[in-house]
Amino acid sequence: MSGFAHPDASPYKVSEAERDAIAAAIDQDELVTLALELGNIPSRSKEEAEAAQYVYDWMDREGFAPRRCGATPERPNIIGEYGGTGTGANLLFTAHLDTESPSGDSTLDRFRYRESTMRDPEWTKCWIDEDGRLRGYPISNDRGPLSCSLIAAKALKKAGIGLAGKTWLTACPGEIGPEPIEEYEGIDYLGKDIGAHYLFHHGGVAPDYAIAAEGTDFGATWHGGGYAVFRVRIFGQGMFTPILEAPEVATQHPNPIYRLGPVIEALHAWGREWEANSVYEGPGGVSHPKVQIASVRAGNPLEYGAGTEVCALYVEVSLNPRQKAADAQHGILAAMRRVDVQEFDIAPVVVRHGFEANAQEVAALAGAVDAATRLGRGVALEMAHPVYSSMWRDHNVFNMHRIPALTTGMPRWRPTPDDMASSALVYALTMLAVCGRGEDPKGSAGPSTVYGDNETPF
Repeated sequence: MSGFAHPDASPYKVSEAERDAIAAAIDQDELVTLALELGNIPSRSKEEAEAAQYVYDWMDREGFAPRRCGATPERPNIIGEYGGTGTGANLLFTAHLDTESPSGDSTLDRFRYRESTMRDPEWTKCWIDEDGRLRGYPISNDRGPLSCSLIAAKALKKAGIGLAGKTWLTACPGEIGPEPIEEYEGIDYLGKDIGAHYLFHHGGVAPDYAIAAEGTDFGATWHGGGYAVFRVRIFGQGMFTPILEAPEVATQHPNPIYRLGPVIEALHAWGREWEANSVYEGPGGVSHPKVQIASVRAGNPLEYGAGTEVCALYVEVSLNPRQKAADAQHGILAAMRRVDVQEFDIAPVVVRHGFEANAQEVAALAGAVDAATRLGRGVALEMAHPVYSSMWRDHNVFNMHRIPALTTGMPRWRPTPDDMASSALVYALTMLAVCGRGEDPKGSAGPSTVYGDNETPF
């Protein structure tokens, strides 16, 4: 689908001469080197400190006045800025430092991953393969798009193009997760709450618009999916094995593990119904929520001999931008009441709702990205694939707080250097299209701009 944004809505019309100057200022080799160096720093959730320091040092060298803002010193948000020398809208780019991977805790990982899966080098390593594509999950999610946003700002500065409004460049911890659940609770296990959430409230930023720089195959969406995790516990009776009389039918067994079959069938049937009824198409995206049982906990392998009284399933439920966790809980409850179990309970142990931007309020931002895409890539901006509007991304944080926001970026899977340079160009053109042209950066007052008697900020 194309034409869902219109370039005429862009606040500032970027000229072809400006486009050419910015494109000439993007050094593709520098961009790839930056992405590979940053991507090859181990940065699992809870281990973002070294990658954060790398971004801080890069911003400092390039004159983007970085600062740290973190709920804990070892997991800071890094915030740099460019422009702000005149009257224009302010734009914030956010990208995350953490990348999905096994946790590194073998007591947890061995119950989730095969040994061969944990040995996959793409969890933590990045390189250019024989086909000329960038490999490694850190590049795809999300230090490739982060690098594109940094080089975009550098290209503007290098080309001598200042910004009237301000662009904030941010690198956040914790977007991947984890989530505090059960005994794994407290600040050590926080994910999203200490990233863009914390940055928005305490990072000294006040954007008019925001972009989550993530892979979308050059599409865009201003939808963001939410999710909830429900713990469904079924209860039974512990029975000393030597005196157990095994029933003919498994579902009559006192051990609740034996009742998992019909419980899983009931939850699966409800999940398919939820998915079918939850498809949502709006002006900024299409959401296809999904359901999956994420994990099972029952008994204690150290204390065998009497089975278990408790068996818990953890059900992950995606939410479209208009759904609430309560909607899913009602459905799960109804499904469980149709199952023959001795006793059960349901608790939402994680809840994060999705959000969407108001179509009229986000029009200027979407128009700017469309204009930048046409100028930079020669094609109209297209709506992103539904998978990108069905997952959590940090534009949710800004739409939650009434800051019109979308997500857009390079190809998600194994981009080429040309793809990354193209994405950096679109980002740079978008910065100019939203913020407007300001003073030459050599004459800029920089991040501590002082406004005169006759000049006020936008």
